[in-house]
Amino acid sequence: MYAMQYDITLPADYDMGIIRHRVATRGSALDDRAGLGLKAYLIRERGSAGSAVNQYAPFYLWHTLAGMNDFLWGGGGFQGIVADFGRPPVRHWTGAAFEPGPARRAVPRAATRHTSVLPADIEPEAAVGRALEAVRATAALPGVHSSALAVDPHHWESVHFTLWERTPPEDRPGDRYEVLHLSAPQLADLPAGRCW
Repeated sequence: MYAMQYDITLPADYDMGIIRHRVATRGSALDDRAGLGLKAYLIRERGSAGSAVNQYAPFYLWHTLAGMNDFLWGGGGFQGIVADFGRPPVRHWTGAAFEPGPARRAVPRAATRHTSVLPADIEPEAAVGRALEAVRATAALPGVHSSALAVDPHHWESVHFTLWERTPPEDRPGDRYEVLHLSAPQLADLPAGRCW
């Protein structure tokens, strides 16, 4: 499993209805995409849910590296982002765990993404193990569609991404997003539990 996200930060006075329309008219294009576990079409709106910015920030969990590569540089879809917004940096992490939640059959309407640096004074096995415990605990909460953990070993950064049926509890850390659409053609193929 591979996690990927790009953030497109938009002007403060940007009409987010444009992004909503974009997703409503184009979002289903990846509903049957080979190699894609899920794509959550995420937005943050300035002044809503604590966001200081307007942002379009899709988050992906790829079942295969070939699917991710084809999307990014094989003509498989990313060219539309580049044409409309320029080429944003794409963050990516190696999958460490995926856990379905009790609301996995619901349509998620919200998401949280929490990134953190793994402490340098703790062995990677122990640091990732602690993060894995947090993902398992989150996945068991009411209203959770699914929760994933991935790691960037270049920067030793972890990302904990969770999809929620509705607004997440206030005590959940990280950035909060609205989910406009979920493409999940190979969600069932993502390995449940840890990925090693």
